[in-house]
Amino acid sequence: MRWLLLTALAISMLSVGTSHARSLFWPQHRYWWGDHTFRHKHQHGHTKSDLTKKPQSHDPSKGPLLIIISVAEQRISLYDDGALIARSSVSTGVKDHPTPLGVFSVISKQRWHRSNIYSAAPMPYMQRITWSGIALHAGDLPGYPASHGCIRLTNDFAIRLWHLTKRGTRVIIAHDDVRPLEISNPHLFVPKPKVASGSPESGTATQPGDDTITATATHAPLISNAKAQEDAKVAAPQKAAPISVFVSRKLSKLFVRQGFNPLFDVPVKIQNLAEPMGTHVFNAMKFQNDGAAIRWTVVSIPEKSSLNQRTPPKLQKGLTKQTIETVLSTPDKANAALNRIEIPQDAVERIAELLTSGSSLIISDYGISNETGKDTDFIVLTH
Repeated sequence: MRWLLLTALAISMLSVGTSHARSLFWPQHRYWWGDHTFRHKHQHGHTKSDLTKKPQSHDPSKGPLLIIISVAEQRISLYDDGALIARSSVSTGVKDHPTPLGVFSVISKQRWHRSNIYSAAPMPYMQRITWSGIALHAGDLPGYPASHGCIRLTNDFAIRLWHLTKRGTRVIIAHDDVRPLEISNPHLFVPKPKVASGSPESGTATQPGDDTITATATHAPLISNAKAQEDAKVAAPQKAAPISVFVSRKLSKLFVRQGFNPLFDVPVKIQNLAEPMGTHVFNAMKFQNDGAAIRWTVVSIPEKSSLNQRTPPKLQKGLTKQTIETVLSTPDKANAALNRIEIPQDAVERIAELLTSGSSLIISDYGISNETGKDTDFIVLTH
C-alpha cells in the first residue's frame, strides 16, 4: 500500500512539473503570448524557487514598451515599438475599490511581495504603478472585476511581463480598448542633431545616435594600462533616461521630468482655453535617419466609456465582446490638441536636446495628480 502511495505521488509531481514547464514555454509564434483565458485557482501555493524561474525563452523588446488595460473588456495589451505583441485577461477593481483610470508608469518591481494594506495578501510578480497601493501582479481571475483596485494577471503572463518591463514603462488604464496610432505633426518635438564636435583642450566629442550623450577621447599615449582601462570606463557612452513632458490645460503649464526627477516647468499658451482638449499620450519610438528624426505614436483616452453605466452589476460580470463597443481612435483630436499649444522656443530647444527613444508627451485637461511625487513619473487621473 505504501509503495502504491509513493508511486501515485511521483506521477502527480511529474504531471505538475510538466504542466508548469508547458505554461512557461513560448507558443509557436515566438513573440505572441496569446489570449490567456484560463484561470489560476492556486496562486498562493507558489514557492520562492517557482517565482524566481525565468521563462524558458523571451525576446528583448524592439522598442519602447506600452501597457494598455481596458476595464470594460477586462483585458491587458502589450505594445512593443507601437506594435501589439501580447494580450491577456485581467481582473480589475470592484465598484467600492475601483481601479483608477489614467496615465501611469511602472515605479517599482518585486518578484515576491505581500500587500501592505490587505492582510499581507500575496502579490507575486508585482509591478507598482502608484505608491498608494495600485499594482499589476499575478492573482485569481474569476472573469469579472474582483480586486481592491490592483490589476490581477494570469500567472504565466505576469512572469513574462515582469521580465520584459523596467521602471518607467508606460501604463495606460482606460474604460475601453484604446490603442496607439502613428502620428505626424510639426508641433511634435524633433531631436536636436548631434554633430561631432570638440577641441584638443576639451577632448570631447558628441556622436550621433539614439541615446548617446558624450564620448571622451583619450589623447595621452603613454599612460599605464590600468589608467587607460579606468579612463575607458569613464569615457564609455551612457544612455540618457527618457524624459516625460506633461502639458496641463488646467494649469496652462508644461512640466518636464527625467528618470522620475523634476527638471523644469514653464507657462504655455493654449488657444480657446475654455474648450477641452482631452487626454493624449504621445510616445517617441526609435530614432531614424541617424538620430535626425523620430517616429511618434499617440494614444487618446476617451472621457466616457462606451459601456452603458446603467447596466445592472450582475450583467456587468457576464459582459461579452458584443456588449462593448471598441473605440476606433483617429489622430484628429490629438492633432487638434497639439495645434492649440504654444510652447516657448527655449523650452522646445531644451526638450529637443534631452529627447530620446522612449520619451513621452502627455497632454491633458487635468492637472498633476497628487499621486505624482518622489520616484514617480507624471501620474494623470482621468476620472
